[in-house]
Amino acid sequence: MRIAGAAFALLTLPALAQDLAPALTGDVRIHDPSVIVADGHWVAFETGREGYWRGAILLKTSPDGISWKNAGGIGKGLPAWPEQEQGYRSQVIWAPNAVKHGDSWYLYYAVSSFGINASVIGLMTNAALDPLAPDKGWQDQGLVLKSGVKDDFNAIDPYRIDTTDGRAFLSYGSYWSGIKMRELDPASGKLLAADTPVFDLASRNGDGVEASSILAHEGRYYLFVSFDQCCRGVDSTYRIMVGRADAVTGPYLDRSGTPLMEGGGTPLQARLGRFIGPGGQEPVFGADRDLFAYHYYDGDDRGASKLQIAPISWDSEGWPVLAPPPQ
Repeated sequence: MRIAGAAFALLTLPALAQDLAPALTGDVRIHDPSVIVADGHWVAFETGREGYWRGAILLKTSPDGISWKNAGGIGKGLPAWPEQEQGYRSQVIWAPNAVKHGDSWYLYYAVSSFGINASVIGLMTNAALDPLAPDKGWQDQGLVLKSGVKDDFNAIDPYRIDTTDGRAFLSYGSYWSGIKMRELDPASGKLLAADTPVFDLASRNGDGVEASSILAHEGRYYLFVSFDQCCRGVDSTYRIMVGRADAVTGPYLDRSGTPLMEGGGTPLQARLGRFIGPGGQEPVFGADRDLFAYHYYDGDDRGASKLQIAPISWDSEGWPVLAPPPQ
């Protein structure tokens, strides 16, 4: 799947000419974006909002990756099953992750509440996503995995990566003991087995590390995470960090060789001008070059959470460099 030529030109030429990511327009308010390109059209999935669309996953669309508009939400709000698993009712769906496998689309999401780890990761599937009507066709498949108050991890912020050998893996986690990974059945999108091994990818001994995503590049895997705290407007301290490994399951090391399991991480982007607390990041699925979507808190707009998409380049040592945001 490739970006239409006009979209590619709009998104990348300004960045190459000015060494800056493009300025996005329209309705760009978003949190925890997962951005895909399907049949030349762009769709962004985002965390729901309390009191709006009953907390459902929200959508935005764009013809070119630059100009965005609101496209409603998926379904009628939260499904019923998370309350049965968690023992309480959450208000919104968090941190969706959209990926295509074969001819079907898979949309992972989390349901939780701030400050606790009684959380679930669920899955929706769509056999024929229409990027012009991205709210249609989704079927909820229920639970993928969960965490409880007696666990040392938090089952939120899911991210699926399919590898070239036909396998699929889900990374997840926030605070507590950090970022985990388990193997999936690629077709069902659920765990390969109930007792499939858990891989430890990153930890900060209880400090903030979350929003994992993974990008394969030239035989290596790059794990992106958000350090510190989100969701505080201009007081947010999110920053994007990265490590790399020779295998998708790790171990991930930063540029200096420090394991991410020991608090390591190479800085990719932190606060810059009005772009405060960048994080909640993912590679853009379906693009024909390496692109990266994340949210930031706009210091010129009372800390509103907004979307930015930026090209990734690679330095001589094989580390990603993110085009800085427009100023």
